[in-house]
This record gives sequence, C-alpha cells and structure tokens, in this order.
Amino acid sequence: MQGSLMLDIAGTWLTAEDRKLLRQPEVGGLILFARNIEHPRQVLELCRAIRAVRPDMLLAVDQEGGRVQRLRRDFIRLPAMREIARHAEAERLAETCGWVMATEVRAVGLDFSFAPVLDLDHQRSAVVGTRAFEGDPLRAADLAGAFMKGMRAAGMAATGKHFPGHGWAEADSHVAIPVDERSLDQLRAADLVPFMRLSRQLDAVMPAHVIYSDVDKQPAGFSRRWLQDILRRELGFTGVIFSDDLSMAGAHVAGDAADRIQAALSAGCDMGLVCNDRAAAELALVALQKLKVTPSPALQSMRGGFDVTPEYKQDPRWQASISALKTAELID
Repeated sequence: MQGSLMLDIAGTWLTAEDRKLLRQPEVGGLILFARNIEHPRQVLELCRAIRAVRPDMLLAVDQEGGRVQRLRRDFIRLPAMREIARHAEAERLAETCGWVMATEVRAVGLDFSFAPVLDLDHQRSAVVGTRAFEGDPLRAADLAGAFMKGMRAAGMAATGKHFPGHGWAEADSHVAIPVDERSLDQLRAADLVPFMRLSRQLDAVMPAHVIYSDVDKQPAGFSRRWLQDILRRELGFTGVIFSDDLSMAGAHVAGDAADRIQAALSAGCDMGLVCNDRAAAELALVALQKLKVTPSPALQSMRGGFDVTPEYKQDPRWQASISALKTAELID
C-alpha cells in the first residue's frame, strides 16, 4: 500500500540515493518535472526503473495543457484550457483533449496528471489565467466534466484543483501567501460551483495554498473546515485529497516541512507533496515515520486503469482526435 508522501528526483534516471528513498514505505508517490524528461522512451524506462524498486508507487506529472506541460518533446502540445472554451464545440474538444493527454501520459508509464484545473478565470490571477476554462462557473464545470470524461476513457483518474478556487486571489502561492477575502456565500455562488457539480465524478482534489479569511485563518490545504466540513461533508466528496506542493511559499505558514505535512494530513489530506527540496522531503519523511501514519486505501484508485500500448498512435480514435484538434486549430 502506498505511503502518504509524494516527492521528486533530480535527474532523468534513478541514483542510489533515490532508490534508497523510494524504498521507504512512507513514500507513496513520485512526481516528474521537466528536468526529469527527455523523450517518451526515456520516461517509460524511468517509470519502469521506479516500478522495479516500488511496484505500488503512484507516478504523476503536471500535464494540463498550455504553459503547464512537463512532457514536451515528441508529445502533443495541447492548448491552454481557455483556448478550448472559445470554440462552438468546446465540450467535444475538451473531451478530445482530455483523452489525448491521458493516452500519452499513460503510454509512458505514468498513472495520472494533476488535472483538470477547476479554478475560475476572474481575470485577476496571473498564476491561473489561461489554465482555467472559463469565468462562468456552470460552463467551467461542463467543460471540465467533458475533459474528465476523456481522461477516464483513457484509463486516468481525474484530480480537480485548486479547491475551493484559486482564481480570485491575485498573489502567486508559489512565492507568496494569497488571501481571498470573499464570504463563503460568495464562494458557494461562484468558485465552489465546479467542485460541487463534479464532486461525485472526481477521483481526487488538490486544495489551494490560499487563505479564505472569512472562512478560516488557515490556507485551505491545512483547514479541517474546508477539507472535512465543506469538501467531505457538504459536497460529499469521497476521493483522495492531495496537498499542493508543501515547499511552496503559500504553505510556509505551517512551519517547516515536518510541521507542514503533519498539518496537511491532520486537516484531511491523504498524501502530501514535498517537491524541489530533497532536505525538506527527508524531513517530512522522518515526521511520517514518527507518526506511523496509516495510508488511505483510496490512494489505490489513482493507479492507471489499464495499460496503453506503444501502438496507440495507430488507434483510429487517436488519428480522429488529432485531426479534430488540428481542424479546430488547437494544435499544430
């Protein structure tokens, strides 16, 4: 069974130190970044090497489309979600993009991409911007639902982010601690709508490192009010909760890496991400070893639904999907 920590590695292959770390039962996931990726065959070989060490390891990547795509060389360059929303047949194209993305990611041995973005485009947040489908909450929910349908058809679980919505707060939680001052009623009428409408379909949710000051003084990812009272009880969400990267500046309100992962898990996260800081990841690991955390069985649901063969580009659905996206001028 997977542990409760997701971390990363420095290069395109495993070092002896990486292997030792991945053998720790508290480590349950690994996320790849651009520095880990050269081309499809290399990614597949890296994933096989990881599975040789830990067959149960969850392997993830951020492959949303637009500017957030880690897999680039010899992969389809998907459009930003906002570009999809501009088309008359946006839902069909969103489903097609979801299927294409998931098919390519699964074909190189990865389980899932942290997608889709359910944030609303309020024309305020530069870090969200074109990553969001829409500013209209109902249309955003419909387009994200279509994207998820495509992902699921390719055997990939869907992760909605960043609960309860990162589109209003202007600060970038990678480098600052954003604050959203709106009331809970205002959030329910807007940013929470996609999460409410899709809560039964989502396999996982990633909360935002944003403080919603009228609701709780803690960022959503450290807040039992948000994760337990609202997400679990009010919205009825039963899937996995991943923290956003606990190395981000928006998470530093909780203390050092050990304090952060404890705070995230105590609030209700099932797995904490500690990325781009090996010392912090090791500190979080020691904290989990002391806590003797029991991993959530729900994490198993994030494994790939079925294998995608290397011959997927010969599939008529692939060829028709690429043709449709080219016709819509969403890809080159």
